Amino acid sequence: MHARHAVLAVVAAALVAAAQPAGAQYGAVDGEWRSYAGDNGSTKYSPLDQIDAGNFNDLRIAWRWQSVDSAIDPAALHRGVMGRPVSINGLQATPLMVDGVLYLTTALHQAAAIDAGTGETLWVHDPQAYRGGRPTHFYRSRGLAYWEDGDDARIFWGTMEAYLVAVDARTGEPVRDFGDNGRVDLMEGVPRAVRGATNHLGRNLVGVASPPVITRDVVVTPTIISDFVIGREAPPGWVKGVDARTGDVRWVFRTVPQGDDFGADTWLNESWRYSGNANIWPPLSADDELGYVYLPTGTPTSDYYGGHRLGDNLFAESIVAVDAETGQRAWHFQAVHHGVWDYDFPAAPTLIDITVDGRPIKALAQVSKQGFTYVFDRATGEPVWPIEERPVETDTDLEGEVLSPTQPFPTKPPPFEYQGITIDDLVDFTPEIRALAVEAVSNFRLGPLFTPPMLSVEGGLQGTIQRPHIAGGASWSGAAADPETGLLYVPSENRFSVIKYYTPDPAEGGNLRYTQADFDSGTQPLMPQGLPLLKPPYSRMTAIDLNAGDHAWMQPNGDGNRYRNHPRLRHLDLPPLGGEGHGGPLLTSTLLVSALTAGGSDGGPRLVARDKATGAIVGSIDLPAGAIGTPMTYLHEGRQYIALTIGGDVPELIALALSSN
Repeated sequence: MHARHAVLAVVAAALVAAAQPAGAQYGAVDGEWRSYAGDNGSTKYSPLDQIDAGNFNDLRIAWRWQSVDSAIDPAALHRGVMGRPVSINGLQATPLMVDGVLYLTTALHQAAAIDAGTGETLWVHDPQAYRGGRPTHFYRSRGLAYWEDGDDARIFWGTMEAYLVAVDARTGEPVRDFGDNGRVDLMEGVPRAVRGATNHLGRNLVGVASPPVITRDVVVTPTIISDFVIGREAPPGWVKGVDARTGDVRWVFRTVPQGDDFGADTWLNESWRYSGNANIWPPLSADDELGYVYLPTGTPTSDYYGGHRLGDNLFAESIVAVDAETGQRAWHFQAVHHGVWDYDFPAAPTLIDITVDGRPIKALAQVSKQGFTYVFDRATGEPVWPIEERPVETDTDLEGEVLSPTQPFPTKPPPFEYQGITIDDLVDFTPEIRALAVEAVSNFRLGPLFTPPMLSVEGGLQGTIQRPHIAGGASWSGAAADPETGLLYVPSENRFSVIKYYTPDPAEGGNLRYTQADFDSGTQPLMPQGLPLLKPPYSRMTAIDLNAGDHAWMQPNGDGNRYRNHPRLRHLDLPPLGGEGHGGPLLTSTLLVSALTAGGSDGGPRLVARDKATGAIVGSIDLPAGAIGTPMTYLHEGRQYIALTIGGDVPELIALALSSN
């Protein structure tokens, strides 16, 4: 194993707190929200303070906007959706707010402009992406990007058929001199990326769900590539830098290196020739001053078996810093060597300036599915605290698989989520319930983080329990950072997975030795009556002091009343257990805001505000339906709003504000 990023030890002593270096500019400015996460550094921070702990409970819905997807005739949608109705409930977008207008994309990849004060629709642009076939995973879109140059203002987003679309921000009309009449083909020139090609489930191979990032007049767009594959071949997740004015492709970064590229020798037997994925599916971050775009990459094909792609497989499951103007790699760090656990990076890196042992550092903090936070100097890629290569178990019964003998482990900060599983981790509310949990796992392999996957055997071993879950730990909702304190806030979930393997049928084009049947389709260790298998909390919010490399506080995310009120548990008077989701955080100068799936006055979903210093809930309001996207905030005509997307029969964007009376 070689071509790994060198781990550089930086001796660091913790500071209790540190102010930002002079001149640092982070978060949303001027009461607007111009980027998906408030700024290109993905801080999700706004200095607005009109809404605070004293009045949060007084918030009321100022207006509601229903997704325009509901107006599309279902007969116009792709008919080959496995015979199932199309769901439009993937309205995961966080809107932007610029000059009194909100912009967002819908589950069917329409874009809309909405009056920030009234919720009135100003324009809608429908690229009819849904006519291009079933999406790579689900019908969903998380947002878009805004760019302006003088009077020229544009909205950019990617579609489920992998086009980058540009429209005039004021009219919603295509920018005709951008690319081909307002769009750029993100598949063009990418090996094995063919429009109309589908996997064995009838899904498109390549699409887009997360918003682009724009810096130095270059648009960089994430892509989703199908995880459901039965062949060793797949399109690689190469990344394009597109000129924001012309649509010309300025550069391509090859996340699966080719030929003489740096890192190609980590794909043994020239497996780079046919291997794919290693794409960037979550949102991106960029440092406008340095001119770097930071790419959090995914697992190679296939997510859970790598016998056909031996080696470390750069640049999969890595953070890669590239020059926004040239696409040249500045630095990289691989967090998982030869990944088979689906531990791709799920969220945009967070950029924040910190002070460690008196030394100012322009830092990048990347949260992970594993529950780690990797912290680097974002200019050089040097770890702020040592990251150690530690031996891990490699014994697996997957024929042909050769796992890496070591994996990287950050020494600081501590993990924000449980990792691996032992008998001691099983629920122990009562001795009887503990006995049930021990019996439930008796036919499963337990072990620490990076325990090798195993086949299920009829009447015997039923597979390996993997914790954190394949969806994380941290997920696409990511983290938020406070530039005033250096605290990073991370929502996470305590869940587990068991993967079931099968041998694909060559008659269907399969040539993998093994692949996954479907996410979490394997036999699971079941507890009776819906009891939990593991000790709580089942979700939490963690505040990490990046100046000290330690946790400031950790709180359960919700009361967990679905467990606390269980007939076998309600007599125990249990403390809050969490388990009410890991909705994305929003930070203001006074509050940490996030959505929970339960706990409102009627037991339903709610929006909560926490004290940033302690994590204590200081405010809570009911939501009409469960939150889908991460909230944002803005100021319009002197009034602060919090806006977020919610579900229901027809998903909505709602805006909350204090009474104007």
